[in-house]
Amino acid sequence: MAARKGRVGLFALLVLGHHGGLAARRAIKDMLASAEGDAADRVQEAVQRVAELVPEILADHGAAVPGWARSADDPYAAELLLRMAFSALVDADFLDTESHFKGVRRPSGPSLSSMVQVFEGAREDYLRSPGVSPIDAVRTEIYEQAVAAADQPIGVFPFPAPTGAGKTIASGGFAVHHAARHGLRRVIFAVPFLSITEQNARVYGRLFGPKNVLEHHSGVDLHDLPVDRRWQRLAAENWDAPVVVTTTVRLFESLFSRRPSAMRRLHRLAGAVVVLDEVQSLPDAMLPPILSALRHLTERFGTSVVLASATQPEFFSLEVFKGLRPRPLLAEPKPYYRRLRRVRYEWRCDPKPTLQAIALEVAGQEQALTIVNTTKDAGTVHRHLEEAAHGDVPVMHLSTRMAGGHRRAVLMDVRQRLERGLPVLVVSTQLVEAGVDLDFPMVFRAFAPAEALQQAAGRANRNGRLEHGRVVVFDPADGSVTGTRLVYGAALDSTRAFFGPDRADPDDVDALSAYYQARYAVKDLERAGPGAEIQRYRADFDFPEVAARFKLIDEQTVAVLVPYGDSGEREHLRSLLISPAGADPWVFRKLQPYLATLPRRLAARAVGDGLATPLLGDLIEWDGEYHQVRGLELADPSGEDFVW
Repeated sequence: MAARKGRVGLFALLVLGHHGGLAARRAIKDMLASAEGDAADRVQEAVQRVAELVPEILADHGAAVPGWARSADDPYAAELLLRMAFSALVDADFLDTESHFKGVRRPSGPSLSSMVQVFEGAREDYLRSPGVSPIDAVRTEIYEQAVAAADQPIGVFPFPAPTGAGKTIASGGFAVHHAARHGLRRVIFAVPFLSITEQNARVYGRLFGPKNVLEHHSGVDLHDLPVDRRWQRLAAENWDAPVVVTTTVRLFESLFSRRPSAMRRLHRLAGAVVVLDEVQSLPDAMLPPILSALRHLTERFGTSVVLASATQPEFFSLEVFKGLRPRPLLAEPKPYYRRLRRVRYEWRCDPKPTLQAIALEVAGQEQALTIVNTTKDAGTVHRHLEEAAHGDVPVMHLSTRMAGGHRRAVLMDVRQRLERGLPVLVVSTQLVEAGVDLDFPMVFRAFAPAEALQQAAGRANRNGRLEHGRVVVFDPADGSVTGTRLVYGAALDSTRAFFGPDRADPDDVDALSAYYQARYAVKDLERAGPGAEIQRYRADFDFPEVAARFKLIDEQTVAVLVPYGDSGEREHLRSLLISPAGADPWVFRKLQPYLATLPRRLAARAVGDGLATPLLGDLIEWDGEYHQVRGLELADPSGEDFVW
C-alpha cells in the first residue's frame, strides 16, 4: 500500500526491509510488478484483512512526509529521513518482540537537565585531584567559554583548541549545558581510537556518574555487569542512555549501514548532542557523506554537533558545508595556541638521518617517545634502541602487532613511570599520538601530515611543567617510504609546502587552515573518489551500495589470536568461539585483549608458511612465536607494511 502512495512510496522500503535490511529503490518496482501480476488477488486479500484491523493503511499519508523530503532538490535529506524512520521502526519491532517473549521493561534514565549539577560538582572534585598543572587556569578559561557557548542555537560547533587544553572536559560541559538549555535527550561522544575511547569513558563516568554512561565499543564487555548496571547491556543495542561513549567507526558505520541490528540506534542521534573528538582523524575520502549527514542531522533532526580537534580541519571550506553557519565554542582560539605553546620544533630533514641515527639520539634521553609511520619502522627503531640504551632504562614498544591487553598494560606502565619521574623510552606507531594522555619531555616524530606532527607534539610537555618540551621531526632515509605514501598520499606533499625548518611550525593556525584547503583541492573530494560515489548512490536511494562502499577504516587487516595473557581464559574463549552452536557476541568482546592485527597479505603468508591457522571467518590463530615486547614479528618484503 505504501508503495502506491506517491512520494510516500519510498517508505515502502522500510516495511520491505525491516527484517532483512534496507534495499535499493528499484526493489519497489520489482515488488509492485509481482503484486500486480499473478499474485494480485492474494495481495488484495491481504490488504483487506489488514485494513479490517488497521484501517489507517487505506488513507493517503503523503501529507505526513515533510515538504523538504518530498522535494527532489535535496535527496540526501530525504535519504537520511528514510534511515531515521527505518531505525525507529526496527527498534520498536525489537523492543516489542523482547517485551512479548522476555517481559523485559527498560528503565528510563535521568534527564540531562537533572545532570548539570552532578557534572559541575564532579568537575570541582576532579580539579581538586592531586597533580595540579601550571596550565589549569587556561583550561578553566576554555571550559567557561565552552559552557557560555551552550546558549547558542542548535548547530555545528567547531572546537579548535591546542592539545592539553582540556577539550574532553570542556566538550562534556558544553554538551550537558547545551542539552539542558534546549531539551536535548542525550549526549553521544565518539572517539576515533579504542585507547582514547576507554580513557574518555573513565573521565565521563567520573563526571556524569558511572551508572549514567554507556560505554559501547568492541573493547568493553557488557556481559558480566553488576546488577545495578545490567541496563547497559540492553541500552547498548539502541543507545537508550543519557550519555554514550563510542567509537567513530561504530557511529558512522551504523549511520550508513542497511542492517536492522546496526541501524536501530540511529534515531537516537535526533535531538542529541554529538561530540566528535579528534575529528581530524576522519578520512578525507569519506568526508562528503559524513559531512552531508552531519549537516542534515543539524538542520532537520535537531542535533547539535561538536567538532573537536587541536588541528581543526577546514570543513567549512567544502561545498557540502556551504551556507552552514559555524557556531564556535571559542570565539578567538588563536591566543590559546600562543599561550599553550609548550614545545619547540627541531627538524632533521636535510640531510635525512637513518633510523639507527635517530635511535642513538633517543638513547641519550631519560624519557622520550618516538613515533614512526609503520610497524616495520617501529620494530627497526626498537631493536636499534635496545642495543644503544643504557641497561637500566626500559625500552618499550607499542603497535597493533601487540595484543590489545598487551598494549594496555604497556601504556599503564609508561604512565606510571612518567608520573614517578622514572626513565622510560617508548617506540610507537601513530596509535598514541591523538588524545592519549602521555606527558614526555621529548618526542621524536617521523615526517607525516601536519596534523599528525602537531598531535604527536601534544605528547610533549603536555601539562606545561617544563619551560618547553622538544619535538624532533625527522625524515628517515631508510624509512618505509612506500607504506607511508600509500596511506598519507597527497597530505605529505601539502605538508612539505607549508611546514618545515624554513616555513611554519605545525601549530600555526593560519598555516594549518591553508594546508587543509590545499589538500582538499588537490584531492577534489566532492567530485571524485569513493565519497563522491557514495553520495551518488545515496541520491538514488541505493542503500546496499552505500553500505558496501562506506568504510571508515582500512579493512586490509585481519585479527590474530595470539599466545598472550591468561592462557586458561583464552583457551576457554577459543573453545566457545568455534563451538558448533556458535558464539555469542560477548565472546568476541572478551577476546579483544588477546587479539593483534596483521595486514591481510601477511596473514595469508603466515598461514601458508605454517605460522598461523584459520580459526573462524577472517580470524586466524598464531602458531609461531610472540615476542614479549614487540608482539608479532613477520617481515614484509614489499616494504608496504602500515598498521597502527
